[in-house]
Amino acid sequence: MTVVDDRIAMADANTRRLDELFELLEQMPVPEGFRVEIVGGNVFMTPQRDTHWGIIRRIVRAVEDRFGVEVKVFSDVRIDFPGHENGFCPDVAKLRDSAEKDDEGRWHHEDVEFVAEVISQGTAINDYGPKKTAYAVAEVPVYLIVDPYQGRCYVYTDPKEGHYVMCTRVDFGGAVDLTATVVDLTLKTDAFPRD
Repeated sequence: MTVVDDRIAMADANTRRLDELFELLEQMPVPEGFRVEIVGGNVFMTPQRDTHWGIIRRIVRAVEDRFGVEVKVFSDVRIDFPGHENGFCPDVAKLRDSAEKDDEGRWHHEDVEFVAEVISQGTAINDYGPKKTAYAVAEVPVYLIVDPYQGRCYVYTDPKEGHYVMCTRVDFGGAVDLTATVVDLTLKTDAFPRD
């Protein structure tokens, strides 16, 4: 087998395992208002707070205002990312216009242009750690972390060799300038709620 064959076999095994795990999770009595995702083979259930949703809604609205309501932007939809059993459900994911689902009805991580994650206390370590790494490995051009506890945003761009080369910090109240990226918008943060 070649290295490419090995990677394809590993990706197929990860997808099958993730499918099994998500099928089991769908049968469990997950409380209403909880978000479930799998990071590195570990299951995380996080309550959806109104602060969290308020920020997500503002980001989605800004993307729709810029690209129109037909834009492929999602919240809490499973997308499998590189690495061991990474079935993420990003808070916000914008896909390229030409993105299409595979035969199993899933979106491809290769089509993701922008991801935004809003920090929750219990899973912040994932957003700043393994998820940031997986997004960089997947070469997601823009990764935005919104941290309502610190009252600031971090914009990661220019993924190379599994890391983001550029990081810009913007405190709430400032504008997140993404005009030089594929997202091509300015995101106002003055109305972002804080925890």
